[in-house]
Amino acid sequence: MASGAMKDPQNLKPEDLRPRSTEIFERGKKTLVGGVNSPVRAFRAVGGTPLVIDHAKGARLYDVDGREYIDFVCSWGALILGHAHPDIVAAVSDQASRGTSFGMTSPLEVELGEKITKAIPSVEMVRFVNSGTEAAMSAVRLARGFTKRDLVVKFEGCYHGHSDGFLSEAGSGLATLGISASPGVPDAFAALTLNIPYNDLEAVENVFKKHPGQIAAVTVEPVAANMGVVPPAPGFLEGLRAITKKEKSLLIFDEVITGFRMAYGGAQSVYKIDPDLTVMGKIIGGGLPVAAYGGKREIMQHIAPLGPIYQAGTLSGNPLAMRAGLATLPKLEAPGFYVEVNRKTQRLAEGLRSALKESKIRGEVNVAGSLLTIFFADGPIRNYADAKKSDPAIFAMFFHNMLSRGIFIAPSQYEALFISAAHTDADIDRAITAARESLASMRNN
Repeated sequence: MASGAMKDPQNLKPEDLRPRSTEIFERGKKTLVGGVNSPVRAFRAVGGTPLVIDHAKGARLYDVDGREYIDFVCSWGALILGHAHPDIVAAVSDQASRGTSFGMTSPLEVELGEKITKAIPSVEMVRFVNSGTEAAMSAVRLARGFTKRDLVVKFEGCYHGHSDGFLSEAGSGLATLGISASPGVPDAFAALTLNIPYNDLEAVENVFKKHPGQIAAVTVEPVAANMGVVPPAPGFLEGLRAITKKEKSLLIFDEVITGFRMAYGGAQSVYKIDPDLTVMGKIIGGGLPVAAYGGKREIMQHIAPLGPIYQAGTLSGNPLAMRAGLATLPKLEAPGFYVEVNRKTQRLAEGLRSALKESKIRGEVNVAGSLLTIFFADGPIRNYADAKKSDPAIFAMFFHNMLSRGIFIAPSQYEALFISAAHTDADIDRAITAARESLASMRNN
């Protein structure tokens, strides 16, 4: 279907107008860059006025105009239990009365570290930080220091935060805004990161042949989720493990999204791969700002104060975030937790596929665990080049049609939908009905 046949997504329906959100967004633009503190929130890729949220509960968002939405963004995957879970609220409230930051170690850091190392066998030691960017950057520094090599391999469309070395062909917000590499990153920095196609083992072998003895690490999202959801091809992760072992390079799994979402042991437990280092975030903080990197003891002991590789942070191991994480992880251990969340995700995926088929609008639905993406492109979608064939105008139209029906999905073709334990079967049914109506409306217009 040609995108030119569609209405302007900014003028879809009168009920899409959000006057209070518009007022606050315009006010924010005077002091916040672009009116936001993270680029995709600005709705630049889909048009229209961004949501300005007043509060949230369970699987629902409520904007400042009083509109209610079923939320399939879930704070970009962090809220696997949904918004404002009462046990997490109680834990954070209690901790706030005991102190919000100590600048020294608390027992909470040790307890959460023990939970993580028990859940993920490849992580024998862990270091808490405050964001996925910080964790990924620190893991790469550690890999370079440990191997005494400079080059790092990453995959096109995989996002590992916004540190200088990773801002090329990085997916996520860069893909959403059409930025292939960021100004301000010196060429010398960018040259140390080697980009190759995801799911292409031959390209991995070739890059090692081209740079013998120079590659410190291969870093990868075990399930790509920042070019949209793209699962690993059979044998891809196994091949990465074999090649890096042979070449004496480290294998880094970026599980900021997949960690404690694909399974309690992360994607590495699903695919039975033993990486050298793992980057984590989002779910481990129960919705508060926290991330971590961890791995083999012999590697992690090179970090200060045990070794010479320096990394520090005033708020690292923040007690509020530790309490939120400690309130979250035990609930994920409950028998059947992931079976149920994944079941609902599969129901949504099947419903979206059926709606696409009925509408005769070209599209592909990729799903992995409790995350999925609807691509408006011909499938299969196996890498970033495939994902970029998606039609952004069709996606924008779909986004606004869904939003007008009370369904909030990520305002980007290159992000995932997330399902939480708070979503009910009725929520899934409502989303499928909204998708069917939206696609039919798009086809007719």
